[in-house]
Amino acid sequence: MNRFDRITAILIQLQAKRMISGPALAEQFGVSLRTVYRDLRTLELAGVPLIGEHGVGYSLVDGYRLPPVMFTREEATALLTAEKLAARLTDAPTARLSGAAMDKLRAVLRRPDRDHLEILAPHIQVLGPRDQADRPSAYQELVTAVATQRVVHLRYQAAEADAPTTRDIEPIGLYLSRQWHVVAYCRLRQTFRDFRLDRIQHLEVREEVFTARPETLQQHWAAEANRRHREKVVLRFQAAAVLPASAQHLHDTKHQYGWAHEQPLPDGSVEMTLFIGSLPYLAAWLLPYAGAITVVEPLALREHLRELAQRAHDFFCASD
Repeated sequence: MNRFDRITAILIQLQAKRMISGPALAEQFGVSLRTVYRDLRTLELAGVPLIGEHGVGYSLVDGYRLPPVMFTREEATALLTAEKLAARLTDAPTARLSGAAMDKLRAVLRRPDRDHLEILAPHIQVLGPRDQADRPSAYQELVTAVATQRVVHLRYQAAEADAPTTRDIEPIGLYLSRQWHVVAYCRLRQTFRDFRLDRIQHLEVREEVFTARPETLQQHWAAEANRRHREKVVLRFQAAAVLPASAQHLHDTKHQYGWAHEQPLPDGSVEMTLFIGSLPYLAAWLLPYAGAITVVEPLALREHLRELAQRAHDFFCASD
């Protein structure tokens, strides 16, 4: 990246964030802190009103904005993909908001880039298990509740219950596995719970504001694993050994099997740590990934996988 592009990118970061530090900019753009300070000085000399707080970072004077920066064709294409994902994998209100945002983007694009998106749009499709019209219209309301720390009243049909229950929850985050889920503190159960959005029969965001909680989704999952005293499992997954769709399916479903965290390894594999209460249950999930999974620990999980593989072999390969 040349200096002009870097200074422009720094200005975009200043407009996009309330405050950003010099070291963070240096790390983002791969330059020295001295270079960042020189670039910030260049912006000041160009008339950009910067505010610097010692030990905190830099920001723009409130209300200062430059005209919109033009999107590159690649950036516009990435946002087109995001629009397709929102339309298929969220709810109708979010799909409408995403479409409105894309219309604003198209309005500022150069005509050749608008034509490019129009030609490309039919060639990008996101397939899902159901039509978007059938999806629960709860995602956008829950996102609002998370952002504003609003209590949510809902009627929920749990899988193990005969009848739905009504409860008030304090949501901390949402995630997509095979279904959308919201993790929230449930006042009825007096603990955190994981709710599937497609099992929510009715939802109402209340005016009541709850006290912000420090928990993140990853912290919640790790705490749940520790609380339940589940057995630790360490796996190494080589995505290149399976089809991309299979690798994606593993990542989409891992939270249902006690996933806690993971880290990439130098050989391109990923080491996953999970906490699970039933090794046979986990083995049944892992068997289709034979050849791509290495069990680091515990050894008992290998035995469960061998038994499952042997049973499958005996059943399908037995002579008549």
